[in-house]
Amino acid sequence: MSFPRFQSVLVANRGEIAERVIRSAKRLGYRSIAIYSDADKDAPYTRLADVTVAIGASPAAESYLDIEKVLGAAKSSGAEAIHPGYGFLSENAAFARACTDAGLIFIGPSADAIEKMGDKARAKRLLESSVPLLPGYQGDDQELESLAKEAKSLGAPLMIKAAAGGGGKGMRLVEILATLPEDLESARREAIAAFGCGDLILERAALRPRHVEIQIIGDEAGTVLSLGERDCSVQRRHQKVIEEAPSPAVNSELRQKMSQAAVEAAKAVKYVGAGTVEFLLCEDGQFYFLEMNTRLQVEHPVTEMVTGLDLVGLQLSVAQGHPLPLTQDDVKLQGHAIEVRLYAEDPNNDFLPCTGRLHTWDFPDSVRVDGGVESGSEVTAFYDPMLAKIIAHGETRDDARRKLVAALKAGAVLGLANNRSFLIDALSVPAFVEGQATTAFISEWDRASSATLSGNEVAAAAGALQFARDGVVHQRSPGLTGWSNSPWIENRLILKLAGESFELALRRDGADLIVRHEESVYRVEMGESAQRVNGERFTTCLVLETDDSGFMKVGPRDLQFQDVTLPCPDSEAEGGSGVLVAPMHGRVVASDFEVGDKVSKGDRVLVMEAMKMEQALVADIDGVIEYVAEKDSQVAAGETVVKIQQETPSKV
Repeated sequence: MSFPRFQSVLVANRGEIAERVIRSAKRLGYRSIAIYSDADKDAPYTRLADVTVAIGASPAAESYLDIEKVLGAAKSSGAEAIHPGYGFLSENAAFARACTDAGLIFIGPSADAIEKMGDKARAKRLLESSVPLLPGYQGDDQELESLAKEAKSLGAPLMIKAAAGGGGKGMRLVEILATLPEDLESARREAIAAFGCGDLILERAALRPRHVEIQIIGDEAGTVLSLGERDCSVQRRHQKVIEEAPSPAVNSELRQKMSQAAVEAAKAVKYVGAGTVEFLLCEDGQFYFLEMNTRLQVEHPVTEMVTGLDLVGLQLSVAQGHPLPLTQDDVKLQGHAIEVRLYAEDPNNDFLPCTGRLHTWDFPDSVRVDGGVESGSEVTAFYDPMLAKIIAHGETRDDARRKLVAALKAGAVLGLANNRSFLIDALSVPAFVEGQATTAFISEWDRASSATLSGNEVAAAAGALQFARDGVVHQRSPGLTGWSNSPWIENRLILKLAGESFELALRRDGADLIVRHEESVYRVEMGESAQRVNGERFTTCLVLETDDSGFMKVGPRDLQFQDVTLPCPDSEAEGGSGVLVAPMHGRVVASDFEVGDKVSKGDRVLVMEAMKMEQALVADIDGVIEYVAEKDSQVAAGETVVKIQQETPSKV
């Protein structure tokens, strides 16, 4: 008689992945246990779990990396198994080993397999005789001088990567070797922050490949199956944005070859559980091994959609010692699935992460939404900026694409900057529609036309703002200063939208609003949930945070706006102010100068880190440092972090 190894599962993670694992665990009858930091005490996943355990205060991200705290939570809650999710401790061999030593089942591969494959450098050395590799360096000598020497021998362009993890953290593209020292230091800091290990590897960069990965699953009997491929080529800052299965660039013959290579790589370390083997697929059809992720991937839902399998359910099953319930011949790919990652970031400001409170969060039931937020959720600087994954499935690739675009247009994400509009535009670019997107897709995409607001959109925004200020819907805010309802008097409004200012003239015409911009005139028929501008309908929703700024939805776009009708005094000195403010909530991780040091315009003065991403601040004038924020200090968006005193020219 076979007895179950465990009946309760602690999820050593947070957000959308914790919610995803808990749902499968509860469906299969397991007792679910969630852990949370102070920053997550009100998160939706904590309400879904059967039991919750607090693990610490700020800095919140470090709580989930504390092995002793996680094991303590498992002991106090009576957990018998731990699911690591992805990120944090999911590819930490010491954690897997500590779970086993504590008498817990680690739902994932063995510590030995993680050590061999979770470390990119070791994995490449292990597989170099059996899998094609790009030229690179995976050595043990991790001194920055040694890495610089190896990089120079490889030449540019080259990639710097964190040896201990993935997700784009600790990754840098070096196009010219002059930036190498800063790139190495920055990649190491980011790798330590994300994975607790600063080891780096180097490899020659393939500039326009596709990123194609094979999902595998293995059991204790030694069976390893390929569950097909995913195409994850659309990336920004080396982090995936759009993923799909199957890949439009992979035929059955290539799928067989890549799957065989992935299965052999997994068998080489006696892999048990779900994992992913990642490849670069070049234009000539040659593929190169990148890494193996010894965990569940963020993008696993597209594989679930086309195979009909529950990957978390399979993880739980093989962790119980059960053989896989299917054979390779049983794996059939049905239709097509596309997933987008919805981030709290500003695509119009180099994709900088954003924080704040989500006022409105809503998506239709026509798509799968794997998320960890809800209306009212607070998005902090402690974690990755991903809010949710939106996934659509269709009989064909274009069916899935069109369904996803429609759902994104119908959705609402209001209260902080996000990439919903960007995703809608990206899914509609001809290169993506035709299945031709490579890892260079975003950098090569001319977004100017898609980012430009039409006259009707600007007029709809003005109408939505005035409608809300009239107090018909939403909380009433002060109206425009000196507003007149006379049909003969035009009221001036300067509205800043998507970084551009529009000077408008508004007047009433019965229930309608007449908006004039330069030589164009727009009639806005205002309603509670929609506006019609010269006959074109716009679904609109508005949030007012103050009387002159906020967020609104105009058709498919989420727009941050500011009423700049009343002039503000110009506080900036010619050519720059000498005052640098934090572009986001975060932590100061490096400071290149001290008070009293001289700086030149363009010098890097300070580096911030937030949501696992670094941002450098540079001097905007020549002068002397008067103030600089301390290293490791937490700063808020808009807070002054550097003051530079412009030197007064000496009199002759």
